[in-house]
Amino acid sequence: MTNVLGYIFIVIGLAFDLLGCLGLVRMPDMHTRLQAATKSLTLGTCSILFSMVIFHGIFSVMGLKSILCIIFIGLTAPTAAHALSRGAHLYGVKLWEKTVVDHYLEDRTAKK
Repeated sequence: MTNVLGYIFIVIGLAFDLLGCLGLVRMPDMHTRLQAATKSLTLGTCSILFSMVIFHGIFSVMGLKSILCIIFIGLTAPTAAHALSRGAHLYGVKLWEKTVVDHYLEDRTAKK
């Protein structure tokens, strides 16, 4: 039963990774590409790592390394994506022409 559950998490992880790659190619601007890639690839990679925990057990060397990698990816990927997106916005990378709202620009102009 644990093998089946592990394979299910691998398939889920691969599906999210594939969707993240498609989002990276299909989205119109840098900000939406970054959002699509970060969310789906983080979840996909963490699913694959969690399947390793299921296969090898939580207290094995492989399981502990997988848990540490899940924590590291869960903390660093959203933070890095936010920093990249904010830096690109401050640098002047244009949003997609059909973008409806830009809260960061509204906040920045309201403070001046």
